[in-house]
Amino acid sequence: MRAQLSAIVVAHDSGAVLAECVRRLLAATDVLEVLVVDNGSRDGAAAALAPDARLQVLRNAQNPGFAVACNQGARAACGAVLAFVNPDCFVAVDTLTRMLTILDAAPDIGLLGADVRDAHGQPEAAARRRDPTLKRALRHALGASDALHLPSSAALAVQDVDATSGALMLLARAVFTRLGGFDEGYRLHAEDLDLCRRVRGLGLRVAVAEGVQVTHLKGTSSQRRPLFVAFHKHRGLVRYWWRFGAGGGAAATVVAIAAAWLRFAAIAPAALWRQLRAPPPA
Repeated sequence: MRAQLSAIVVAHDSGAVLAECVRRLLAATDVLEVLVVDNGSRDGAAAALAPDARLQVLRNAQNPGFAVACNQGARAACGAVLAFVNPDCFVAVDTLTRMLTILDAAPDIGLLGADVRDAHGQPEAAARRRDPTLKRALRHALGASDALHLPSSAALAVQDVDATSGALMLLARAVFTRLGGFDEGYRLHAEDLDLCRRVRGLGLRVAVAEGVQVTHLKGTSSQRRPLFVAFHKHRGLVRYWWRFGAGGGAAATVVAIAAAWLRFAAIAPAALWRQLRAPPPA
């Protein structure tokens, strides 16, 4: 008998997409329950979700961060398999069933992602990531498109990657427990890189189900807070490098961390201006 799945969605002023995300998850096969962890939203989207016996909404008065909320949802979940789903990620009826079939057939896969597509059907690079070493980051800055990301592969049913997109990640509860969950030292961004790195540290594979497409609208709740997002994106990467190194020894790690903060300082004024001009949540 197939292990049933708990889907965990972290929301923060996610707007109308949250209802569609939850509706699709509840309609998907093999879903035991959907847990929405609402991080201090002001838009009322979580409160407006249609009642369902399989839906549980956990409300935080403040926003403790994505990693904290994911762990909170996992503790409340009952399924033997956990799916972490962004509120702007839409699955089909058979998406999770097909991914569960892959996990069943390959017990050495510790974490499985999907072929994440944007609203126009184009593959998202973040679904197939390489570890972000200093050398790769520099090559990426110079225009090497394959420096931080692998291409999609129609020839493979499952492609091994260093990390996959946090928009949709499946893993067994047993693996998640062995890892101790997400590192709550991350507030936003890079916690998925960290989790994938630690899965591989257990000797397990991180992979993408190439034939399983999902739509990710991307950035629904973050567009109103560009400075906040930029800060935590850089802070998350710095934490990742501090924990795992940037490749090339201690010197490369120091250079990578310094470069990250210098880049943030360069983009912060424009991000602050955009944030001040952004409308409040509806």
